Formats: sequence, C-alpha cells, structure tokens
Amino acid sequence: MVKAHEEPEAEFPEPFRSYSENEKHWQARRAFIVRNVPPEGREALSPLRLNQLLSLSMVWSNHIFMGCSYNKDLLNKVTEMAEGIEIEDIPQFTTRDELMKKNQH
Repeated sequence: MVKAHEEPEAEFPEPFRSYSENEKHWQARRAFIVRNVPPEGREALSPLRLNQLLSLSMVWSNHIFMGCSYNKDLLNKVTEMAEGIEIEDIPQFTTRDELMKKNQH
C-alpha cells in the first residue's frame, strides 16, 4: 500500500487509480476521494482511514458505473459522501426486482 504522506501533493490520489479504471470512472472516483479528505489534509489520514476512504470510493464507483448493489445503509453513506459530484451519462440499470415486476404484468 502507498501511504498518503509519502507522495507529493500534486500526485495525491493518483497512485490509487486501478489499472482497470477508464478516465471517466477514475475522475469521478478521484473527486470522491479528494472531496472526503479531512479538512486537516491528507496528512490527517491514518492508514486505516485511507483504506476505508478508498474502499468507500470503490463502493460508490461500482454502484454508479456497474450497478452493483450493497447494503442500504452503506449506499446511503457513500451517496451522502458523493453529494455534489456531477457525472455525465450515468448508466441506467434495471434491478432484478424491477425485471420481476415487469414480467408479472
């Protein structure tokens, strides 16, 4: 793991980009990470807090771009953390429950 206090300011959070993330997904997740760094700055991020933030950013990104479903409380938390982040052309997904309702009619 790369520790937040080891890379120069201009590079944070670049080392945390996944090799599989396209530019659109990375820019959205990067905005999520930067938006949720404590007011004291990235130096205030303990390794545990940094790992939590990176995990939450992946949950949010997976939900937005791949339609992954998570616990309602977790989704509420990441949605709140992402408030104000605008993404163009967000994919629309149909849930299994929505498909089942459609097929019942």
